[in-house]
Amino acid sequence: MQAEIKAESKKPETKRKFDVIIIGAGPAGYTAAIYASRAKRETLVISGNLPGGQLMLTTEVENYPGFAEGIFGPELMTTMRKQAERIGTLIIDDEVVNVDFKRLPFKVLTYSEEYEADAVIIATGASPRKIGVRGEQEFSAKGVSYCATCDGPFFKNQDLVVAGGGDSAMEEAIFLTKFAKSVHVVHRRDKLRASKIMQDRAFENKKIHFHWNSVIDEIKGGQKVSEITIKNLNTDQKEMLEAGGIFVAVGHEPNTKLFKGQIDLDDQGYIILKNKTQTSVEGVFAAGDAHDHRYRQAVTAAGFGCMAAIDVDRYLSENKK
Repeated sequence: MQAEIKAESKKPETKRKFDVIIIGAGPAGYTAAIYASRAKRETLVISGNLPGGQLMLTTEVENYPGFAEGIFGPELMTTMRKQAERIGTLIIDDEVVNVDFKRLPFKVLTYSEEYEADAVIIATGASPRKIGVRGEQEFSAKGVSYCATCDGPFFKNQDLVVAGGGDSAMEEAIFLTKFAKSVHVVHRRDKLRASKIMQDRAFENKKIHFHWNSVIDEIKGGQKVSEITIKNLNTDQKEMLEAGGIFVAVGHEPNTKLFKGQIDLDDQGYIILKNKTQTSVEGVFAAGDAHDHRYRQAVTAAGFGCMAAIDVDRYLSENKK
């Protein structure tokens, strides 16, 4: 699917200056492009190394509005891309390697070209941290998930495993108990890092079982995950658990290293918004998981993309661009 998208990409002939450049091509980037192009702004999307974002690595999406029977992630992203292109967005499958937000026009450099714009929308998203064990990559989207809200309903009446010990892990575990037969939390320490209220909720839930001082050693299965090996860090003893799925909840990494020193980032690397979608630099906006570490859903990313594009249009109008 990814190769098919790249085959359809367009190459600009001479144009290097745009009203707005959108960096990133997930739900936030494509939605921003649709709104910006409909507002008659000359719009360029630079897709990055994964056109379509994280949804290109998912299977069925049931929680995106408008698809009564669900839709596969790559299909949804392909449809969004075609919609943006139909309205007039130019989409380049290239990777941004440097930016200059110190002066106007802003400069965005890729491996092959340098582009300029009067406004920029950063929609580079975030990537889930991996646990780096055997079977994790092999069973990605085949029982290994990084989003309980997205995939939990597909695991009804199954035994599940959650890796992690923070608030996110407890939220995932508690949410999964709505569908699962049982949820096993595997944590490398002897106590949780989660807030007390989240700990109390997890401890009170009879479906949740804890494996302390332990890590996941291997993920196994056939067509999908069927069992997980857990290793106790104190004894080196290994235990096998039958499980239909594993949810990795050890945090996310915002894809924002490129913008360090150009705009304000928090301690974790997420973009700090000054007002709505505005970053610390006037004319540079952000949308989606690059700043949103709370919701991390395709539909909220799309919503932020809409907001950013509207804010860009107003900014350009007010500055007579």
